[in-house]
Amino acid sequence: MKVSFISAKPVTNGIAVLPVFDGGKSFGSVEDYIKAGNGQYMAAVKAAKFKGKSSQAFDIYAPSGVKTPRLHIVGAGDKAKFDAEMFAAGVTKSLLFSGETTVTFHLDGIGLTADQAARAAVGARLAAYRFDHYRTKLAKDKKPSLTTVKVAFDSQSMAKKAYDNFHGPICDGVVYARDLVNEPPNALYPKAYANRVKKLADLGLKIEVLGEKRMNTLGMHALLGVGLGSERESQLVVMRWDGGKKGAKPAALIGKGVTFDTGGISLKPGSGMWDMKGDMGGSAAVVGAMIGIAKRKAKANVIGVIGLVENMPDGKAQLPGDIVKSMSGQTIEVQNTDAEGRLVLADALHYTNTKYKPVAMIDLATLTGAIIVALGHEHAGVFSNNDGLADQIASASSASSEKSWRLPLTPAYDKLIDSPNADMKNIGGREAGSITAAQFLQRFVGNTTWAHIDIAGTGMKNKRSDPRETTFGTGFGVRLLNHWIADNYEG
Repeated sequence: MKVSFISAKPVTNGIAVLPVFDGGKSFGSVEDYIKAGNGQYMAAVKAAKFKGKSSQAFDIYAPSGVKTPRLHIVGAGDKAKFDAEMFAAGVTKSLLFSGETTVTFHLDGIGLTADQAARAAVGARLAAYRFDHYRTKLAKDKKPSLTTVKVAFDSQSMAKKAYDNFHGPICDGVVYARDLVNEPPNALYPKAYANRVKKLADLGLKIEVLGEKRMNTLGMHALLGVGLGSERESQLVVMRWDGGKKGAKPAALIGKGVTFDTGGISLKPGSGMWDMKGDMGGSAAVVGAMIGIAKRKAKANVIGVIGLVENMPDGKAQLPGDIVKSMSGQTIEVQNTDAEGRLVLADALHYTNTKYKPVAMIDLATLTGAIIVALGHEHAGVFSNNDGLADQIASASSASSEKSWRLPLTPAYDKLIDSPNADMKNIGGREAGSITAAQFLQRFVGNTTWAHIDIAGTGMKNKRSDPRETTFGTGFGVRLLNHWIADNYEG
């Protein structure tokens, strides 16, 4: 979708969207349209019994006194609670198949900041997102007509700057992450995924790909064990952005990239297994975050690492009861081959920590169904060994509108993954499943400041109420990570 910011004047093409607040009080450009309409606007308000409630909207076609073909009057509710991003997203969703190609949001004269105006464009873009790449027989009326969004604002240059320098590049990353999660597993398997990431070198990212031979030499048998049953080679991809001070320790982002998860020998039920193409949502968030970081030329040093595997049942597949040695030297009894993401992350975390010595690490993963039981699809679960980092994530979560909630890590939970046969086992039983998974990961980060974000409930959704979330893949994490980097590592 094409985005632009314009001066606060009545538009002459497409749909002009006018927000009106609770009580029917109008502001900004709405006043211009009222004056130009010679009473038409007020008559329409009365006929529609319009009060400015957030659920109300009506249209005036071919309004008098202006060249705009259609005015879309939308209730914006309580002005003190107005969210420009959500407002634009909801309106865009309702107009996506309107037949018009252009929508202009009149957000001038209502006291918004340039940042809020920029976020309105983001809301529109996210609400317009579609994944129709493989649909060959879409009827014309099933194809979105909107291709352009304009935001009329008091200071168009400031809004454009906020969008171009921050929100727009991050939105690009969200869209890319959504595309990755929505891709079918026959198109996005480990090597194909790695090849896509290689192309991001055009953005200034330094890309390195480790194949199975190299990982075997490094002793990454926890990660490699997950892919033993697949004919497709596992990969570890490193993305590096050197935008900060030379020699300064980087922040590190690590993502689980299981491109398809059958559960392995601990086979999942067949019903709904098709959703397991999205088990690489954590890696997609890291890739999308690195795109945002590179495109906005973040003044920080950031490492992005993704472990890419396919978990399949086969004669060569890892077995329940196998004991594997991780890159850290710690041994793991694999009691359930469907608890595979933590095995991938164990080696990815240790590799990142020892090679790059980051100032802090955050990993993201669609790790446990238990987090959905605990938090549903509204919040991601946060686990951390550092209160300061947890607070930073909470702040970034609030700023980005990607909601999260912290859960505990304690020695009592850690004991649940002790094994009589190895240093640890990869499951801790039915109780506190998300916590024991996080405790497992904590054993591979040493003393480094670290957090784990479980996005199983937020990274992929079949049911969605947020107008910004339009498909199975949400791209959750891209915005949160960019806010975290911007707030804590860019001065």
